[in-house]
Amino acid sequence: MKSVVELHSISMKYQSLNGEINALENINFSVYDGEFVCIVGPSGCGKSTLLSIMSGLLAPTSGYILLNGERITGTSKKIGYMLQKDHLFEWRTILQNVLLGLEIQRSITPQAKERAEELLRTYGLIEFRDKYPNQLSGGMRQRAALIRTLMTDPEILLLDEAFSALDYQTRLAVSDDIYAIIKKEGKTAILVTHDIAEAISMANRVIILSKRPGTIKNIYEINLSCPERTPLNSREAPEFRHYFQSIWKELDIHV
Repeated sequence: MKSVVELHSISMKYQSLNGEINALENINFSVYDGEFVCIVGPSGCGKSTLLSIMSGLLAPTSGYILLNGERITGTSKKIGYMLQKDHLFEWRTILQNVLLGLEIQRSITPQAKERAEELLRTYGLIEFRDKYPNQLSGGMRQRAALIRTLMTDPEILLLDEAFSALDYQTRLAVSDDIYAIIKKEGKTAILVTHDIAEAISMANRVIILSKRPGTIKNIYEINLSCPERTPLNSREAPEFRHYFQSIWKELDIHV
């Protein structure tokens, strides 16, 4: 299987008023084409820092990352980054928000507008194309934010606690929606989350980080016997609770 992203000996140190903080230490793993990987760990272990390094927003203190064999040295349109908040601009319509990335890149074309409308139609937002974000539910806003990310056709999607701002019921439904969109578009994705159940329900693999400095404590291959793999269906699989208990125990040691 082709590796899309490779992390080689990633370490990160910060300088603070109280001295040097060792955030991450010797992180090594690969993510393969079409894979959905989740990263979990205790608060402050460097999960979001690791995602920022992968996005090119932060440079690691040591180590390097390859994207399709090329070293990441800064931000790239090949990497889509979806944050906890949807960051839709309230004064722009949904269509205008979806086209924002291409507008920044100065690459809006008639074909791009057609693509935007096609994605909005496919994922149930076409009737809201001329509406404003405050007229949409939280789940619909997250769908719009993902479509905006997809418009630049990234090779990998990074999701930083992408559902945590939603209430529990909406979060379950939206995770199903987002998972389906990512799979339909054939994207490779990495999700940082503090929710063990969410990680197991969505991931092919779950990477567990230790307390700070974050190191890889374990990696779980998730194999669930459900006829159709969706986040909601995954929670009904008999293996689900065994994964949950094992990962919980791993994290509990470090909390």
